[in-house]
Amino acid sequence: MHKSSAFLKKFRKCRILVVGDLILDQYIKGTVDRISPEAPVPVILQTEMFHTPGGAANVANNISSLGASVTVVGRIGQDHEGELLKKTLKERKIRINGIFKDRRVHTILKTRIIAHQQQVVRLDREVVADDSNGLFYARSIAPFIHRNFHRFDAVIISDYGKGIVQPSLVEDITALAIRRKIPVVVDPKVEHLRFYGAVSSITPNRKETENALRSLEPQTRKDFGITSTKLDSLDTVKRSGQGLLKYLGIDSLLVTLGEDGLCLFESGNDPVHIPTRAREVFDVSGAGDTVISVFTLALAAGAEKTVAADIANHAAGIVVAKAGAASVTPEELREALEAGS
Repeated sequence: MHKSSAFLKKFRKCRILVVGDLILDQYIKGTVDRISPEAPVPVILQTEMFHTPGGAANVANNISSLGASVTVVGRIGQDHEGELLKKTLKERKIRINGIFKDRRVHTILKTRIIAHQQQVVRLDREVVADDSNGLFYARSIAPFIHRNFHRFDAVIISDYGKGIVQPSLVEDITALAIRRKIPVVVDPKVEHLRFYGAVSSITPNRKETENALRSLEPQTRKDFGITSTKLDSLDTVKRSGQGLLKYLGIDSLLVTLGEDGLCLFESGNDPVHIPTRAREVFDVSGAGDTVISVFTLALAAGAEKTVAADIANHAAGIVVAKAGAASVTPEELREALEAGS
């Protein structure tokens, strides 16, 4: 048995809180056999339509698919799509009592139209309403988090930049987590980097990391030993990642590198590169959600960060071979770990 498989058995006992921007993903599939006479565009004959959780809701879905207990906190609009998202989450055994309605917004809806396995167009409906005065958070989310925080073994903040993740939210969660000694892991938005000062880890992808490095002043980059903002080699990933970790002052940084795997940075340790486990890459959408979900679950189960990152890397190798924002099952992950041992 692979030594990491022991942690998988503990997943079912873990209770995870996911806080962030909720999205409803809609997929419309069809076929094309002619061009419209009205404009030079394909006419798609719809054959199928379905909805899946997106954004922070997809992170919660990944955790639930691995057998853990998960509660999602966020906002929806007072609309049909919001009710549909809640229904979709309930069907996946995800607790939705932390979802609140906000009259200022529509539920975020991303519609993907697909013909012959190709995405033709994506249509987004969203209103980004920052809770800058803190009223929505103070009246809805904060009381729920404070009332229920003792129930959780780890927290994921899934920041898509749609208005939910504000400094007050992160400060409250990190203060509560430090008191309870549980990990807080963030899927970050570059514009919010300075929000995350006391979290356990952030999990940016290569592009997000490059954007974070570019956002720093040249003198700041020099002061922290950041020699390049282009992560075009493993050497530059390691050097610049170390500098970014020092600048942020957090415990760890887990950079996802697509076909190049993951690179884990921990304060006081050398960077650890973990090569990809993917045998084939069909669709990378949702892979970041899988990484943060499995990494956090493994930490909650008691794994060290290097072990947690390795388990997450195996999970990512599974989902990129699937179509769409897929999730991984305990059986698939166990088989992948055994095959890689």
